[in-house]
Amino acid sequence: MPQIAKREPYSELAASTVTPERSAVRTAREARGYSIEELSLACGLAAYEIADVESGKDADPSKRRRIASALQLPESALFDEAVLPAKRRSVS
Repeated sequence: MPQIAKREPYSELAASTVTPERSAVRTAREARGYSIEELSLACGLAAYEIADVESGKDADPSKRRRIASALQLPESALFDEAVLPAKRRSVS
């Protein structure tokens, strides 16, 4: 884990910054203090693979599991709907 990575729990503040332009994966990565390159080393994915997951171009669940594990988060934290505060979720 990089020295700048934070060990504190994934906060409600970090979850509230998830927007259509800012994915849950990117929010979680930044909340933990990782650059894409550092996360790449921690989870064994290439930097471009992480960038593709963050941008929504790649939704491979196995990649999300690897990222979640490296960030020490439950996998559900990396799905935008799972981390949005209840008041911001759309109800069908």
